Amino acid sequence: MTAAGREDARPLVLHLVYRFDTGGLENGVVNLINHMPASAYRHAVVALTEVEPAFARRIERDDVTFVSLHKPPGHAAKLYPRLAALFRELRPAIVHTRNLAALECQVPAAWARVPGRIHGEHGRDVDDLDGTRVRYQWLRRAYRPFVHRYVALSRDLAGYLEHKVGVPAQRIAQIYNGVDVERFIARPRRRPQIAGCPFVDPELIVVGTVGRMQTVKAQTFLARAFIRALELQPALHERLRLVMVGEGPLRAEAQEMLDAAGVGHLAWLPGERADVPDVMRGLDCFVLPSLAEGVSNTILEAMASGLPVIATNVGGNAELVVPRETGEIVPATDSEALAASLIRLAADPARAAAMGLAGLAVARQRFSLPAMVAAYQGLYDRLLKGST
Repeated sequence: MTAAGREDARPLVLHLVYRFDTGGLENGVVNLINHMPASAYRHAVVALTEVEPAFARRIERDDVTFVSLHKPPGHAAKLYPRLAALFRELRPAIVHTRNLAALECQVPAAWARVPGRIHGEHGRDVDDLDGTRVRYQWLRRAYRPFVHRYVALSRDLAGYLEHKVGVPAQRIAQIYNGVDVERFIARPRRRPQIAGCPFVDPELIVVGTVGRMQTVKAQTFLARAFIRALELQPALHERLRLVMVGEGPLRAEAQEMLDAAGVGHLAWLPGERADVPDVMRGLDCFVLPSLAEGVSNTILEAMASGLPVIATNVGGNAELVVPRETGEIVPATDSEALAASLIRLAADPARAAAMGLAGLAVARQRFSLPAMVAAYQGLYDRLLKGST
């Protein structure tokens, strides 16, 4: 209720995710809520499993409701009555689910007669990296009647929805992620030191990555490429250094791989960090070795930080990185190709810096946060007005 005792007339958007914790998808929700005008919509975040309190504190508004449903493994059908009751209690104007793990929740949203139902596809499933698993296509088709509109974060995902899932093109909005250029700002000419990082010599070339250290992010592929680059160019032992920020099962595996090759002292794996913008500014080059992506927030953050980007040719990565202009695109799991890219950028720091500046211009022109927020707000507005 408002101070005047009247019910808040702003429509409620309920964002439903599998888990609300550190990740690109979840960070996109944070950016959307923080930057959409408070006068337009109220927001709630519902996690099928858990809302991580520390991550939820990144949302700066004090009028956002958070709900953890503590879902056990398996299908969410047992949660349908509880979800339908929650929707009736909160009365959202829009339920916005994201990725396959949350898609089935469109069913109780329909039961509860939620006026607007949106589903977002943010990236590939870890066991369906190329989108060819027929079972996943059929699952998406089964839930298709319950969804009013789809959001695809890349042209690649939009094509998948249209041609593999059978969603009519007019029901798909392709909206790129936006990057907060006020938080991620271009690094100065001289690379600043990352707090706690042992690589302080300004003559070093520090390449790095940031992200959850899970199979789909493939940080071990980057570790192998780093080792291979040093094998091919032994002189780089004096100059090339590796930073991998993030927590997860691949962290220990990558460290063991580097130690076994005798180069563990040339790499720094500090775990998860809260100061990602400072980490970005402390690098000379950003690498994304993923096996699958939608549209990577970290690539956009690296571009906004003025870094050249080396990324694998998966998902929407090639829609962000312009080869030979803002960085390089390499085949996924091809450690030889990635090692060659590391060597090329290390050999020509001036070219790498020019790529970084070109990427910064692209980030500001094409991937602004205001443009992303406006696109989502326009989609919400049109859906509630009954327009397609």
